Order: sequence, then C-alpha cells, then structure tokens
Amino acid sequence: MPKWRLTRWLTHSGPDTPADIRSALIASLFGTLPIFAGGVINTLMISGVVAWRRPEPLYISWLLLEVILAIVRVTILRSALRAAPKGGNTHTDIYILLALLWAFSVGYGVFITFLNGDWLAATLAGVSCGAMAGGICFRNYGAPRLVGAMIFLSLGPMCLGALFTGEYVTAIVFIQIPFYLVSMSIASHRLNRILVSTMLAERASERRASEDALTGLANRTGLQAALERVCASERSHDSDAALLYVDMDDFKRINDTYGHAAGDLVLTTTAQRMRGMLRVDDVAARIGGDEFIVLVTGIDTTAALRLGEHLLRDASQPIALADGTRVCVGLSIGISIISGPQRSAQTALDLADAALYRAKARGGRCCEIVGDDEGQDAALARASGEPAAA
Repeated sequence: MPKWRLTRWLTHSGPDTPADIRSALIASLFGTLPIFAGGVINTLMISGVVAWRRPEPLYISWLLLEVILAIVRVTILRSALRAAPKGGNTHTDIYILLALLWAFSVGYGVFITFLNGDWLAATLAGVSCGAMAGGICFRNYGAPRLVGAMIFLSLGPMCLGALFTGEYVTAIVFIQIPFYLVSMSIASHRLNRILVSTMLAERASERRASEDALTGLANRTGLQAALERVCASERSHDSDAALLYVDMDDFKRINDTYGHAAGDLVLTTTAQRMRGMLRVDDVAARIGGDEFIVLVTGIDTTAALRLGEHLLRDASQPIALADGTRVCVGLSIGISIISGPQRSAQTALDLADAALYRAKARGGRCCEIVGDDEGQDAALARASGEPAAA
C-alpha cells in the first residue's frame, strides 16, 4: 500500500472502502498490461517521429525524457510483478510518482509542439495525448484522483500552449480541455464506485456461500476450505492443530418441549459462546442441526483438552428463552490432533468423529481425544454397535 501522503491521497477510493478492497484496487494499478504497453510504445513513437522530423533541442529532450521514463517504469513494473506474489516490496509510491511524471512528459510534448507552431507535430502529439487520456481513465480506475491528476498533467499544457500560437481558433482548446478533464474524472469516479460495489457484493455472496445463515459461523463449505488450508500448512510446519467435533446432548428435548424458536435461540447462544473463546485465526462451524466443529491452530493435546473442557463449562451455563424459562444443554466433544506430514482433512474429521462416539458412549457431557490407532478401533466398534474401550 502507498506510504507517502501524496500517493495515499491520490489512491483514496472513499472512506467506506474496506481495507482488502483498497488493496485490490491498488493492485489493479499494476494490471492491464496491454494498455500500459500501448501507452509507452505510442509516446515513444510520437516523440521519436517528431524528434526525427525536427531534430531540435526541445524535441530531442522530449524523446530522451520518454525513453528514460519508459525504461524506469518498465523496470519498476517488472520488479513489482515479481515481488508481489512473494509479499515483497512493490515500490508503489515510486510507481505512482512515475505515472505522474509520464503524464507530465506527454503534456510537455504537446506544449512544445504548440509553442513552435508546428501544426503537423502538434496534431500528432494532440491526438496521441487525447488517446492516452482515455487509457489513463480505464487503466487507473482503482484510483480516480490519480486519473484526474494524470489527465490534468497531460492535457492541461495544451491549454497553456494554445496561448502562444497566435491563432484565435485555438481558443476552442480552452473550452474542450476543461470539459474533457471534468467528464473523464467524473467517469473514473463512477467506474470506481461501480467496481467497489461489485466487489462488496461478490464478497458478501462468497461469505453467504460459506457461512451458516442462523449462527453466522462457517458452514460445511467454509469449514472444508479452512481445514484444507490448515492441513496443507501443518504438512510444512512443526506446530499442531486440533479439530473438536461438538454435538449437543439435549437439543432434541429442548426442540420438542419449547419449540423450534427456542431451539434456534439455544443454537445461536451456543455459537456466540463458542466464538467468544476463540482467536481470530480459529474457525468455528455449524455442520448440521446441533453439530459444530471447532478448528484451532498452534495447539497441542493438553491445550486442546483444556479448550474442550472450557466449552463444556460454558455450554452448561443456563440459557434464558423468550418466555423467561432457563434451560441447560450438555455437549459431547471428540478431539483429533492434526500433525504429521500425512494428515489429511478427512482423516482429522474421521478421528474426531470416532472420539465423539466414545464421548457419547460414556454418557455425554465429556471430552474424548484419540490417536490414529485408537480412532481406527473406535470406528470399528461403532460400526459393530459395541462401545469402544476407553
């Protein structure tokens, strides 16, 4: 993200834009490579043709400025595209400053062609400048203030150059350029707002697709994605993670006695308590009617058991229903530890399910934790209908 005050102001996209979307908008400034390449090649060709036609110091200086800027901008862009996937420095502030300098160089070229009254060169530079203004707008839609600044730097000098032509007809430039500047700036702001709204809608849609509508916890889809990430991470790190399979012991009785509205209240309250004891990077999910999964990273067997006992104590606290009735629910919890290079998401779920079966076999309201061999024995015992040995 930009660090300088000027570049932060130029890339500001509104106070209501979330941080992750602001980051994506900044990243978009490094994209649309065909437009970038087209702009660089176009200005090099125009300045080169004009300098070849009129090899005078002003025109040669314009060509040299374009060549230097092209080399530096391409170098910074290539470096940024290589560094970004690795989380490296993309030199965003310098990249934005170079964009402003490039816009100034385009405006400088138009100004000197008007200044010397070379109408062929002025026509080439003016048409090129107008075309580049459109590319500026659509390439930098992530930063509408930057668009306005670049268009002003590239087209503004044309107004100033028109003063030195001695031709009254060029006064039309004073009408055209301000309107063009305002209209393109407004268009870029509207395009930016549409883009932010679309990104917010996409993010909300993705969240709904991976979120349980009742409790706000992750659903099966969200849990599976998180579990796959954790398992992939654990295969390359020494730290362990734990998966806690949680099932309510008394939920059916509450539903049958007090109704489904009361059952929903119990579920949402339990979910809030569960989420309240987890860290930011941990995941709590509801995967069925009264079944939950808690996925915790950086934890060992002892800490996982402590967390399970904490869950049991919190769940046993009374819950006040709408009519004032206070009910209590119990939990059965099965725990598996995710560690080792061969551990998979499905293995973690199967072992936690086997541990949950053991907790249920003991009468519920308790935690059980199993290893690989114990999990296989418990699964076989469950299939045969016999309790597994503790």
